[in-house]
Formats: sequence, structure tokens, C-alpha cells
Amino acid sequence: MLRLERLKVKSDLIVQAQVQKWFEQFCSNNICHKYSSNHQFYRLNLALAEGFSNAVRHAHHELPTDTTIEIELAIFDGKIEIRIWDQGEPFNPDAIEEPEPGTLREGGYGWFLLRRLADQVVYQRCRDGRNCLLISSSI
Repeated sequence: MLRLERLKVKSDLIVQAQVQKWFEQFCSNNICHKYSSNHQFYRLNLALAEGFSNAVRHAHHELPTDTTIEIELAIFDGKIEIRIWDQGEPFNPDAIEEPEPGTLREGGYGWFLLRRLADQVVYQRCRDGRNCLLISSSI
């Protein structure tokens, strides 16, 4: 591992800009740009925004806004990983049906967007009772 940073924020969409700025600062380090173009980091920043907003709007929708969401960014040689831990009830992403092209529906697009933005997306329940969204991509 070349670099690791963690951030804990409250479960409120008002801090999303702070989260994305933190990601941008993390990636502005020469380590990230040594491996990839800005295009990949824009995609991952969008994935982070989607994962964070899903944690706030879905996993924590019945929890107080002072409930924390923890985010971890890790750079490896040629790979970046984003982990987002929430404290909500788990869900089964395999149970979500992908929308047909050209159809509109309310919600349910985030999981499929994440899978298109990154090489690997995994959502699982941890032993400590939290859920972890792992977004991983080569850089």
C-alpha cells in the first residue's frame, strides 16, 4: 500500500461537498497522477459521491444525522480502493433488477451506476455490524 487516509463524517448530504473535496485533495497528490489520468479520478469521485449519498439517503434514512459514515481511501501500485462504512440495515444488491434501457423508474439506478464507474463493487455486512461498500479500480 502506498497511501491510506480515513475520514469520518456525519450522515448528512450537506457534507458531501467536503467528502468530494477530500477525495480530490487525496488524488491531487503526485502518487495518484503517476498512475492515471484525471478522467479515472473523476469517475471515482462520482462513484464516491453516489456511494456516500446512498448511505445517507437509504442506509441511514431512519437514523439521526449525527450517525457517522466512515470512508477510507487506499492507493496501491496501480489500484485505488474506496471503502464506505454505514450503520444501517443491510440490503442485497443482487435483488435489485436492472432497469430496461429507455425506461424510467423512481430510484434504483445507483447500484448499476457504481458498477459502471469502477472495476469492482462489493457490498457486504461486516462482523462489527456495519455495512461496507468497496469500490475498487485500476489506475
